[in-house]
Amino acid sequence: QVQLVESGGGLVQPGGSLRLSCAAAEIIFSSYYMAWYRQAPGKEREMVARITREGNTYYVDSVKGRFTISRDNAKSAVYLQMNSLNLEDTAVYYCNSIPPRDSWGRGTQVTVSS
Repeated sequence: QVQLVESGGGLVQPGGSLRLSCAAAEIIFSSYYMAWYRQAPGKEREMVARITREGNTYYVDSVKGRFTISRDNAKSAVYLQMNSLNLEDTAVYYCNSIPPRDSWGRGTQVTVSS
């Protein structure tokens, strides 16, 4: 059973924007925290943004001021608006709860390149 489906990635030039979407099964979406993670080539997966059920957000320094996480509780969906993208944002992006469930989605590839 598919529990996490990410979409919205693509190829974008530096300075561009993308909006990622994640459809989550209710059993995962009901977690207190939902988050976006990313894994760049040759690097470990890292959390970049999280949001509570009440909508409180947290961002790692590298994306603060550029990325915005949001959620739609009626749709069990989480979003990541990414602006001012740079080369270092190139990665596969995943959503999951905190702590993350063992089963991850396939992720969505974001490539920032000129």
